[in-house]
Amino acid sequence: MRHSQKRGLASYAMAVEATLGRRFPEPPHPYRNEYERDRDRIIHSRAFRRLEDKTQVFTRRSSDHFRNRLTHTLEVAQISRTVALALGLNADLVEALALVHDVGHPPFGHVGEGALHRLMQSHGDSFDHNLHALRIVESFEQKYVEYPGLNLTFEVREGIIKHSRGYDPKLYPELGEYRLNDQPPLEAQLIDLADEIAYNCSDLDDGYESKLLTVPLIRKGSPLFNQIYSSVDRKYHDAIEKLKFNEALKRLMDTLVTDLIEATRQRIQRGRVRSVAHVRSRHDRLMTMSPRMARQNKRIKEFLYAKLYSHPKVRAERKLIVKHVDGLFRFFVNHPRRLPDSYRAQVERESVHRVVCDYIAGMTDHYLQDQYQKFLGK
Repeated sequence: MRHSQKRGLASYAMAVEATLGRRFPEPPHPYRNEYERDRDRIIHSRAFRRLEDKTQVFTRRSSDHFRNRLTHTLEVAQISRTVALALGLNADLVEALALVHDVGHPPFGHVGEGALHRLMQSHGDSFDHNLHALRIVESFEQKYVEYPGLNLTFEVREGIIKHSRGYDPKLYPELGEYRLNDQPPLEAQLIDLADEIAYNCSDLDDGYESKLLTVPLIRKGSPLFNQIYSSVDRKYHDAIEKLKFNEALKRLMDTLVTDLIEATRQRIQRGRVRSVAHVRSRHDRLMTMSPRMARQNKRIKEFLYAKLYSHPKVRAERKLIVKHVDGLFRFFVNHPRRLPDSYRAQVERESVHRVVCDYIAGMTDHYLQDQYQKFLGK
């Protein structure tokens, strides 16, 4: 079978030949390896297409130029693939994991997720976008005659739930097959940090475009950005501010990604890591930034929370979103017969609140607003 990754894999990379395979065995494809097939199934899924109309920070009505979940996902995939190739990881697996990492997010980004989680807590339950993503690829997507879901490889399904956090096997016995006591391969570990770099840089960009953030404000809130911008300003002093901002942001992303590559490579070398088994058996994750750069990255995140995510204009929109999610959730819990036929059938097998949560989590921003107006609009 042809392997699309042109550079050789490191000994600690997850080789496709070592995959634990699919839940429902399939014959090999003549010219695509298993992780390439997973990538393609993800791209062709309905859940992936819906990311185009799911909010990152700003809703679509704010501007057509702001990121949505789909464009954010593509940026994470680009960063992840760059790091994977530099470290000799399996770039095909990394790309599949990057493309699938956000399919479990509900409409309206983290605001929608927080609202759903609070509503589920009132029923003694919870909402977790990683676990919801696993449900999507294992059962909700219905594309094939012979099996439910997308029938992805074990490593992609494992990475969906473990790329950003661990799960206590005592609290999640239903996830026992996913080796919860083990660390995930480096390909999965990479996604969480690539995600952070992508959204920190893109949210600075969208915040500046929205005029809620200014260059002086960003320079004051992020010492690393200030250092980089000062260098850009010295070299291109007469350039317009927007172009200097763009150049500084480009260099900021490059600085963070380069540090991630070099710091991880050093940890691998110091730990004498030679195999995936060694990666899995460690008590901590290997993928990392240097302590200094991790602090700088954290400063950016704290700045964004303080000055962008908590901005009065963003908070005002957030209140409306929470109202819509809350109202629609309560409506369907109290009137399950108004659910679509396929979801009404699920109520016989699962609790009403879980079925309603799954239904709302799968909506796009516009569909949720349409449903709210249809059933609760004044």
